[in-house]
Amino acid sequence: MSETTQQAARLLEMAQSGRAAAALRRAETYLAGADGPAGMHFVRAIALTNLGDPHAAVEALDLMAEAAIAQDSPGWLGCALATRASHQLRLGEGEGEAGVLQDLITAEFAVAGETDPTAAVNGRVAVAIGYFELRLYELVGAHYDAAYEMSPADNGNRAMWLFNHAEMHLYWALELYQIGQIEAAESHTAQAEHYALRAVDEARGPDAAAWRDTALLAAACARADREDPAGAAADIEEALRVLEARGMSATALAYSRPFQAVALRRSGRPDEALAVLERAVAALPADAGWLIVAATQRTKAVLLAARGSAGAQVGMAYGDTLAAAMWRHRLRMLQSVEAMKSFELLRIQHEQAARAAALDALTGIANRGAFDRAVRQAQTRPADLLTVMVVDTDKFKQINDTAGHAAGDAALRAIADALGAELREEDLLARLGGDEFAVLLPGLGADTALRVAERMVLAVRAIADCPATVSIGVAGTYAGDLPDALRRADQAMYRVKRGGGDGAEEWAATAYAA
Repeated sequence: MSETTQQAARLLEMAQSGRAAAALRRAETYLAGADGPAGMHFVRAIALTNLGDPHAAVEALDLMAEAAIAQDSPGWLGCALATRASHQLRLGEGEGEAGVLQDLITAEFAVAGETDPTAAVNGRVAVAIGYFELRLYELVGAHYDAAYEMSPADNGNRAMWLFNHAEMHLYWALELYQIGQIEAAESHTAQAEHYALRAVDEARGPDAAAWRDTALLAAACARADREDPAGAAADIEEALRVLEARGMSATALAYSRPFQAVALRRSGRPDEALAVLERAVAALPADAGWLIVAATQRTKAVLLAARGSAGAQVGMAYGDTLAAAMWRHRLRMLQSVEAMKSFELLRIQHEQAARAAALDALTGIANRGAFDRAVRQAQTRPADLLTVMVVDTDKFKQINDTAGHAAGDAALRAIADALGAELREEDLLARLGGDEFAVLLPGLGADTALRVAERMVLAVRAIADCPATVSIGVAGTYAGDLPDALRRADQAMYRVKRGGGDGAEEWAATAYAA
């Protein structure tokens, strides 16, 4: 892991444990516009989110996606897509739930191909948070588990992912309570306590105390519906006092109020429970989310109904109907995700098959069919300038005859690598068959292409333990005249061969007039 990546991981921990402003300042020293590491753009986005500027965070995520593409990082790209989708969902922007789902699925498949652990971990967590925002709890846990396994044991990340796991189970329980599935809800509060206590035990690094206190609140909330409600109520109160003193946002703490009220009511203190909920309802953050608002309001209605409030009973009936509808909507979304994942997998498999069909199995470069298609495609823009090369290997038969076909195959792979190393990303190198290659160089004149060909000759000559060299013919043209240019390049290549090979020559009309 590079020093910059390590620094990004450290700043992310800072940004999420109450020191967002400091993390933002340090991240911005690495950035200039869209330039800079994608991981630092992510630090900036998370810090801006925790500082209450979600629109600026979305802009930061746009820059992060650009940086991730430039740096060829599928993990950071997936992280950017998933986090941006979550933000746009909260802000009511973007393409709604369908667009968010598609972005999350695209991100999930992208992250699966990441090899850098920091990018992979943050990508996994971003996808998990996106599914969590949509209340698709069944899809969340596996990503937190993967992030946990990939994170080093000596920093605060593992505690973060364990706490996130605990929080997810608490939210899941709140929603199950809403629809009357009490036993299932209690099974999730038990799992929440399990993960929260693990987070307490595994908190490490400079921010260990912050994560320990955060996890203690989750563990206390998880015990509200079990054997020691009085103890749970006291622990929730203490954890809230500590976290509020740390500057933890009201949004991050809002989930705890229904659990606090339940613990107080079950320990024989209904007046205190009602007072907690009245304050919680009055102070509900605008971005608390439907579930927290509904759970807070419903818990208050339960307490009022117990006092004989007819209005509370009517409100509960309406709220229960709404909760059941939201649960059904959630289940339909879950089915949609599975269908969309299947389609995405088919699309990826189709693309992989198409790429495989266009590749030469021996060398891994384009094959004859792919080259012919590229020529036809280029001819649709007849005025475009380009150059073609025909490359033939010298002394190749000698390798096969003296060292065998396995050595010949190894030589062809080495030659293809040497040729490709001298080309630009937009150039196309193909194996036409046997020991013959061809190259398309769009937008490049013949004089410049000849210098490229000369470097290719030197690169092949420098291959260790390989007696083969190459003869290269070069012809510049406009795309509409490509077939003739290929013939001219072929003639130039044979002229080099007749002169002993191991060289490159540009086709010129005067040289072939005879």
